[in-house]
Amino acid sequence: MEDIELYLIGIFMFVLLILIWNTIKYYKGEKRKIKNLHRFANEGESNAQKHLAKHYEDGNMVKKDTKKAAFWYQRAAFSDKNRK
Repeated sequence: MEDIELYLIGIFMFVLLILIWNTIKYYKGEKRKIKNLHRFANEGESNAQKHLAKHYEDGNMVKKDTKKAAFWYQRAAFSDKNRK
């Protein structure tokens, strides 16, 4: 019973490390998604262009930039217009 605090601290540290590890994995995965969105948007996929524009508009995983958001929305609109 005397060392229960040490065990609790050890368990707490272990859980904290797992949470940090999962947060890093999630962040890297989201950055990978943004990179793929850029690739597909540059290839002309209108859905990717719309999603990328929304990310720029909201500042979600990229720096908020209304000019880039407008650019990608415009490209998506022209992509949709050319398909019809």
